[in-house]
Amino acid sequence: MAFELVSPFGPTGDQPSCINTLVSGVQENKQHQVLLGVTGSGKTFSVANVIAKTQKPTLIIAHNKTLAGQLYQEFRDFFPNNAVSYFVSYYDYYQPEAYIPSTDTYIEKETEINDEIDKLRLATTTNLLTRPDCIVIASVSCIYNLGSPVEYGKYVLELVEGELISRQSVLGQLVNLQYDRNDTDLHRGSFRVRGESIQIWPAYEDTALTITMLGNQIERIKRIDPVSGDEIEEQQSREPWDPSKGQQGVSPRRYILYPAKHYMTNPTTQEQAIAQIESDLQERLHVLKASGKTLEAYRLEQKVHYDMDMIKELGSVNGIENYSRYFDGRKPGDPPFTLLDYFHHNAKQFGDGKFLTVIDESHITIPQIRGMYNGDQARKQVLIEYGFRLPSALDNRPLQFEEFLRNIEDTIYVSATPSPWEISMSNHEVAEQLIRPTGLIEPEIDIRPSQGQVEDLMKEIIIRKQKNQRVLVTTLTKRMAEALTEYLNDEKKMTRAASRVIPEPGVQRQVSGSQSILPKVAYLHSDIETLDRSDILSDLRLGNYDVLVGINLLREGLDLPEVTLVALLDADKEGFLRSSSSLVQIMGRAARHNEGHVIMYADRITGSMQQAIDEVNRRRTIQIQYNNEHHITPTNIVKPVREQMIKRVPKDEQPKVAPSKLRVTVNKNTTIDLQTIDPENMLPNDKQKMIKQLKRVMTQAAKDWNFELAAEIRDAIAKLE
Repeated sequence: MAFELVSPFGPTGDQPSCINTLVSGVQENKQHQVLLGVTGSGKTFSVANVIAKTQKPTLIIAHNKTLAGQLYQEFRDFFPNNAVSYFVSYYDYYQPEAYIPSTDTYIEKETEINDEIDKLRLATTTNLLTRPDCIVIASVSCIYNLGSPVEYGKYVLELVEGELISRQSVLGQLVNLQYDRNDTDLHRGSFRVRGESIQIWPAYEDTALTITMLGNQIERIKRIDPVSGDEIEEQQSREPWDPSKGQQGVSPRRYILYPAKHYMTNPTTQEQAIAQIESDLQERLHVLKASGKTLEAYRLEQKVHYDMDMIKELGSVNGIENYSRYFDGRKPGDPPFTLLDYFHHNAKQFGDGKFLTVIDESHITIPQIRGMYNGDQARKQVLIEYGFRLPSALDNRPLQFEEFLRNIEDTIYVSATPSPWEISMSNHEVAEQLIRPTGLIEPEIDIRPSQGQVEDLMKEIIIRKQKNQRVLVTTLTKRMAEALTEYLNDEKKMTRAASRVIPEPGVQRQVSGSQSILPKVAYLHSDIETLDRSDILSDLRLGNYDVLVGINLLREGLDLPEVTLVALLDADKEGFLRSSSSLVQIMGRAARHNEGHVIMYADRITGSMQQAIDEVNRRRTIQIQYNNEHHITPTNIVKPVREQMIKRVPKDEQPKVAPSKLRVTVNKNTTIDLQTIDPENMLPNDKQKMIKQLKRVMTQAAKDWNFELAAEIRDAIAKLE
């Protein structure tokens, strides 16, 4: 299937020249190209045109999940008939395994996986194995170990109506595909048996399957709603499949089922891997004992033997990825299999062997990719030195930067502020896209003293609120963002500020103290759950919030046409968050509206500020000249608020839980009500997980001298045990 770009508008301004330059570069096998595009110039649309013209499977890498989610929605709209996928880290909570020698503290790996994102990841790899028209929007998690695409592709189960196969054989193959049998609770990645029927919920879909068996034959396959069990496909006038009729009438339904997990191994490989692990263990024990590390040797031996016993019995163990090199057949030091290998597999199977890589906001994304390897290795070296892991743990890692560059070929770096490295990689040939299709120009910049900056900001917010406009405010720390949000939500303070605002001509002054003039303020930073960030941005556009306060999440790529003011507190504090490129990016958030304005609160003009102001003014001059030459009047962007990436139950419609004074916070996204714990209705694994979580909270409560809460948690743990 070909890539089909669907859009009501075509390229305008300097988009056509940039698109032609990039397409020619791909056709001429230029490995590195740079697209310098200002905020709102339609960089995403230009990239979509390049994909449609080159017809190559495309990997788009973004530096955070919020931006990746926005790009996913945009490309899904541009290519509704193609396979557009979303691939980011599926952890809502991730505590990596670590050891702190100074305090002799071992921290066990603990994770909480987001089921919805896991589904999207599995759908991504399934698409790459089955169709040529794939676009994947990914975070830097795409350079982490994922398992071999060849092994993953081998493990499929084809189900065909009329096929002769025993029910026991089907069940056995489902287990081999790592689907869990659960006859009471059907969930993603599981199956259950109901009489002559087998219900399967593929790990990468929203619908389930019912396989009806008649003896040793598949009589019927149908899609069902996994909750109600109702058939969701349109009813067709057809009879159950009858092999005696041959190919007369309606063709039989068929379904290809892919694994429930990315990491797949066969029994033969497992036996060889365990034998090699045992050999390497003995070699490592010899080294440790020769160095006088008897305790470390004993610890490692117990750890590895326990892991191997678990793998033999259950096929998996917590931390199995640390042995991935053995199961993948890799040599020490070999790079892991990643999403890039799935793209290579796709390009060879369906195309000319090459795929397109787009690095969005490359000035941020490239340093992220570059830095992942070293941080991972430093943590694991300590674990190996103190006998918690074999040296093979080092091979469960992200790609080194050089390995990443070797795995990509046709690459486009997209940024409003590309770094010198990216420009040098393209031989200093940069496609500049400075003209916005709407004629909007760069915002005006106002520098004001930091003395009284909050009070001045409150007045500016009230002015925008009266005109139904939105405001972004950037701070330097999370604590400052939260404190400022709380301050701005203070009704009395904001009412006093509103009383001192003189309405602009044509804007009717509202009654002081009226709730309608008081803005609703929220903050946005990395502690907020992945999918909630996108919802908060949508709420800003819809007017549920008037102001967002953040740090660096309000920089690259956010498309918020209702925002007319961007305020930078402490703009003269030199550093990463106030570098020239960061300032240009932050100011660009105000360029989506004709009344866009930037206020920098600063007591001096730093070198970074001056560079950023000069660059914005350069672009502004070019844009004004273009508008004058082509008689263009700037118009505001009108853009509908897209649907949520994943349909979720609104918080106010979720089941209500009776309030409890004994509700404890386990982590950023999980709370436990001690009074509603019911051990009788919990699985053993869930009990153990909750016990571990509560013990951690109990220890912290004791450290905080909250002994009453610690005692309540202790009793809850005893109840679970």
